[in-house]
Amino acid sequence: MRKLMTGAAVTACAWSVAASAYAQGDGEKVGENIGNLLGGWAQSLYVGIAAVVALMFLLNRRFADLAVFMVAALIVGGFVMAPNDVAGTVQDIWKTITG
Repeated sequence: MRKLMTGAAVTACAWSVAASAYAQGDGEKVGENIGNLLGGWAQSLYVGIAAVVALMFLLNRRFADLAVFMVAALIVGGFVMAPNDVAGTVQDIWKTITG
């Protein structure tokens, strides 16, 4: 019975994600819409988790660890959430250095 309920819940969630992606328009781009939808959710989740971890460092008064975590979170977040912007910045820096 538990497997049946789990399967029904997973199916309902999958259909709701697909329906919301289909409702965004351009029905032939359902896969792209689902990717954009899940990407937005992942960004929000990443920022939320990073905020909670940073808050724990702050409340425990571990400021050096907080600084290291924030730098790491910014670098990882930049590469994951805006890869094209990071690539453009790296190319601009390289062009400046090499002339």
